[in-house]
Amino acid sequence: MRTGELSIPVNSEALDILYQDDRYVAVDKPAGLLVHRSNIDKYETRFCVQLLRDQLGKHVFPCHRLDKPTSGVLLFALDKEALVAANDLFVQHRISKTYHAIVRGWIDEAGTIDHPLKDITDSGEKSGGGSAVTEFHRLRKFEIDVPLGRYPTARYSLVELSPETGRMHQLRRHMKHLNHHIIGDTNYGDGLHNRFFREHFNSSRLLLNASWLEFVHPFTGARIMIEGGQTLDFDIKLPTVD
Repeated sequence: MRTGELSIPVNSEALDILYQDDRYVAVDKPAGLLVHRSNIDKYETRFCVQLLRDQLGKHVFPCHRLDKPTSGVLLFALDKEALVAANDLFVQHRISKTYHAIVRGWIDEAGTIDHPLKDITDSGEKSGGGSAVTEFHRLRKFEIDVPLGRYPTARYSLVELSPETGRMHQLRRHMKHLNHHIIGDTNYGDGLHNRFFREHFNSSRLLLNASWLEFVHPFTGARIMIEGGQTLDFDIKLPTVD
């Protein structure tokens, strides 16, 4: 092996590559996988950075992060110059991100959540913070003819979320602020509905997916649109109302 090369384990776990060029690569991160080593779970041994490095046989640099329980499009730079350029795009809000989630209740058809949030470290400490803005659009309504809590039926919505800022856990905290908690969220969610999905749908994951990433390539000027592979129903068949 020449200096600077990486050995690739024979049994390396392959990630689904959504996009790749000379400067960037995007993968479809599975739910439950940390992007990189973190105090969030100090006993975890699998990380997206290491899996992709082994898969490609070269170093990779995450351009942003997704929470461990969140699935979807995750962008990596293949060199440090590309990383700096991507970081500039994120700071300047020139990268458009779209998420989909299933939330409790029937949320309004559309709206803007402008609710400041404190910064959160990996250890859970809160400090400082500031503006946090999220646009949302309801795509579908669901109703299950099963009494849940004080309601005669269980109601849910499939919602499209577009964060204009990038606070940690922003979407999960904003949905909690609206009292439309994301299903499967063990930090900010509703335990009754989480338990209902575990028992009736065998679903224990966070139903939040980073579905779409769009930006102008900082080196080629081409418009890059990367779509994730997660289906919008999260493999759960819910009875649609509209």
